[in-house]
Amino acid sequence: MNLSTERLTLRRWRPEDRDLFAVINADARVHEHLPGPMTREDSDAMADRIEAHFEKHNFGLWAVELHDGPSFAGFVGLSIPRFEASFTPCVEIGWRLSTDVWGQGIATEAARLALRYGFDVLQLKEILSFTVPDNHASRRVMEKIGMSHDPADDFDHPLFPVEHRLSRHVLYRIQRKDS
Repeated sequence: MNLSTERLTLRRWRPEDRDLFAVINADARVHEHLPGPMTREDSDAMADRIEAHFEKHNFGLWAVELHDGPSFAGFVGLSIPRFEASFTPCVEIGWRLSTDVWGQGIATEAARLALRYGFDVLQLKEILSFTVPDNHASRRVMEKIGMSHDPADDFDHPLFPVEHRLSRHVLYRIQRKDS
């Protein structure tokens, strides 16, 4: 099932997407608020996990295809986090896009499609998103799509040691009635 707007389509991944995904994952700017650039092997392993998530849950991190641009510009979609925290189990909305398309509203537009799918098709009651406090670009997207932040929900990510620069995370939420 594809989800589309006038500018973009969210679709399942194709084998050829992996080459461009590896380029995106090797970009230090993309990974400024993530652990660091990924090797091709790590990028392919992530693509495998994305595909496995689709197979298991029938939703996931869709490939973003721009109608007047790249056939693969990154991903936007819904996933179930692979860690335990006070707010899990849950469904998270997330994105990772090529720097070539930053600042064009692509993440916001695609995230709105993913939210609509989550609420209308999957009938989710709530969707979450999280990032490090300094990731202002992602936080702006979260706010533009109607998510709200309560500092009381902020948490230390369990996959990082507490003293790690990426440990502290802000948590955003949106309820079905808010969408």
